[in-house]
This record gives sequence, C-alpha cells and structure tokens, in this order.
Amino acid sequence: MDLYEHQARELFEEHGIVVPRAEVTDSPGRAREIARALGGRAVVKAQVKTGGRGKAGGVRLAADPAAAEEAARRILGMDIKGHPVDTVMLAEPVDIEREFYVSYVLDRSAGRFLAIASAAGGTEIEQVAAERPEAVARIPVDPAVGVHTAMAVRIADAAGLPPQTVDVLVRLWKVLVREDALLVEVNPLVRTAQGRIVALDGKVTLDDNARFRRSRWGDERAASADPLEARAAAKGLNYVRLDGEVGVIGNGAGLVMSTLDVVAGCGARPANFLDIGGGASARVMADGLSVVLSDPAVKSVLVNVFGGITACDAVADGIVGALDEVRLTKPLVVRLDGNNAARGRALLDARAHPLVEQVTTMDGAARRAARLATAA
Repeated sequence: MDLYEHQARELFEEHGIVVPRAEVTDSPGRAREIARALGGRAVVKAQVKTGGRGKAGGVRLAADPAAAEEAARRILGMDIKGHPVDTVMLAEPVDIEREFYVSYVLDRSAGRFLAIASAAGGTEIEQVAAERPEAVARIPVDPAVGVHTAMAVRIADAAGLPPQTVDVLVRLWKVLVREDALLVEVNPLVRTAQGRIVALDGKVTLDDNARFRRSRWGDERAASADPLEARAAAKGLNYVRLDGEVGVIGNGAGLVMSTLDVVAGCGARPANFLDIGGGASARVMADGLSVVLSDPAVKSVLVNVFGGITACDAVADGIVGALDEVRLTKPLVVRLDGNNAARGRALLDARAHPLVEQVTTMDGAARRAARLATAA
C-alpha cells in the first residue's frame, strides 16, 4: 500500500523528522488561502502515487497567493502517468543548500533490509545510480538489530552524508518498523542555508499484510491503489503496475515473476505483473490486454504461457477473441509452450494479426518484446 506524499510527510513529522509546513486541498480557492497562511510563497505539488511529477508539470513554485491559486487550478485534473490529480499539497518553500537521498527498502532475496543513501540526491538520483554507482551507498541492515546511532553513522559515512543526518537515519528506521513499512524514502533530504536537515519529499510503502493495524489510511484497496490496479481488481485480475515499458501477461505467479526477470535481463523494464491464473478465456484476455494497453508507458506486450491444466489452444482462443474486442495498438509477442502448444500457435497463425508475432522460447520472446519496446 503506497501512501501519498502528504501522508508520508505526516508519518515523518510524527517521528520527529523535520518537514516544511504544508496543507492539502482539492480547491484552487483554498490553495490561495493556504499560500497566504504560509507567508505568500508556496510550492504546489500534485498528490499522486508515481514519480516524475516535476517533469510532468505537477510541481510549481508560486510567488504569491494568486499564483498559488492559478498553479493549483492548472495541476488539479492533470493526468500524470495514468494517475489523475485530485488533490495538491502546498508547502512552505525551503532555502536549499544541499540535497541528499536516503531510504530503507526490504531486500526479500536476502531476508533483510537495505539502507540506500547518497550525497547526490534530487530528481536525477536514478541517473546517478546508473552512471556513478559508487556515489550510492548500499548497506545491509539486519532487522533483528536495526539502525541505532552507530549504524546510522556507518551509513552516513559510506554515503558521504553530513553528521547532522545521523539522527534522521535513526528516526527514519523507526518509521519503517513502527508503521509496518516495506519502503521509506526521502528524496531530497536537504540541508538548508540555516543548517537545518529537512525532508522535502517522502515515499512510504506499507506492508499489505499489516492493513488491519493501519486503519487510519482506510481499508479499501481501491482507494489506495494505482488507478489501473483498481480497474484490474474490479475485473478480478491479479495485476500490479510497475515502472517500465514491456507489458507482461502470464499464467501462474512463478512464471510471471520469472518473465519479469528475463525481460529486465534483456535491457528493458517490465511495466506490470499480470497473472491470468488457470483461466485464459477471451473475456480474461480481453480484460487483461485492455488494462495493460491502457498504461501509456507500455510500448510492447509479452504473453508468456505454459500450457498445463489450461491448454495452449484455449489460451490462443482467448487471445484471438480478445483481438476482436480490444484495438491492439502495440506489438504483441506471444510464447506458447506445453499442452497443445502446436495447435495454439496454429490458431494465432491463422488469425494473422499484423501486430502479433510468436516466439517459441521464453528468452527469445523476452528479447523480442524488449527490442520492440526500446525501439518504439
């Protein structure tokens, strides 16, 4: 369960991390009043559960209350990567001297948490990590020990953070543990011209298994989910949206997870996890393709099916039926293997859709889907 920035900010403040004064609204007129209360100038920020708000025009600096009202009017109603903007947060501007990045994230494969920190924080942290990996420290954290002062000092030293950040690192760990979080992130954590350490932005992902302890955020999954995830859930689909360009559909969670890894190994990023389970009727495939293709980031779609209880010809029938319902606008790569695979491939060959192509191996299909996505 991802929290909105203003909710993450609320948790930070409750645990003693300094944040700018701020308030949330869905009204341009109210935005003017909030800006006036903040001293006139304000940063107006779209509240959506995705990155890239600034580049999309969802973050604006307003010089006065009138400008804040106009900024809110422009931002409210925007669509940022498929996320409609229903509310904005107005925050007090901060005189930034330096920006940092800090986070804790669950490392499932290692059975522990990972502290990730860098003295080069800001909107381009992903680029920094890709181009200068040595600038990003990754320190394993034993959950049984946690982050005490000595550990926080180690993290700060490894990342080149100033000593003033040690207290924030300790408090951020408390947010993670006490709030049942899988991820807590501050980007940027800044040092102001006055020497204060302030969390300007925050991201928190809570463990769904602890929802019964987190009733303050509401129980309904649809209210907290990505819009496409909510749409998929309403159709009974097991769908999770990711930040990539290759849509992935498969039968069985293990196969889909493996497919995500193979796509990533081919130099592309999976756009989603979608497990159609044991049923691949035309209705299920149509619903699945409709959801996946609705993501504007998707450049190609990979359907990877191993026929077992559900035979490949039934899956192929579902795909053919779906093509009659859904207008296919992106390349669709299909890999069928297992029970009745030959008959399934023949059915797709007979349909001869110009945007559908078949590859017989998972690796080959992933490579083709990745190539199509990166060339788009």
